[in-house]
Amino acid sequence: MHPTDTATPPSAGHAEIRIVAATPEAARAVAQTIRRSFAGTEQRSYPVPEGGTRLHLTVDTETAAESALSWLATSRSSVLTGPHVDEV
Repeated sequence: MHPTDTATPPSAGHAEIRIVAATPEAARAVAQTIRRSFAGTEQRSYPVPEGGTRLHLTVDTETAAESALSWLATSRSSVLTGPHVDEV
């Protein structure tokens, strides 16, 4: 677990997003795309020990663009999906 990760979930109506990319530019491009759909907090970035960048941001899922809200309303968790091997 990364020292800045937290086991405490975000408050209701919010989601924590972690982006890991080879370059800071790639991580910022993904964050920018997410911000087009969700209001969010200031991003925080950290170097990845093996190289690359880890970017963290919190988004407000209750203040989402219409397209994101409709996706959230229709999406469902799948039994087949779970954490990646490097996630808790």
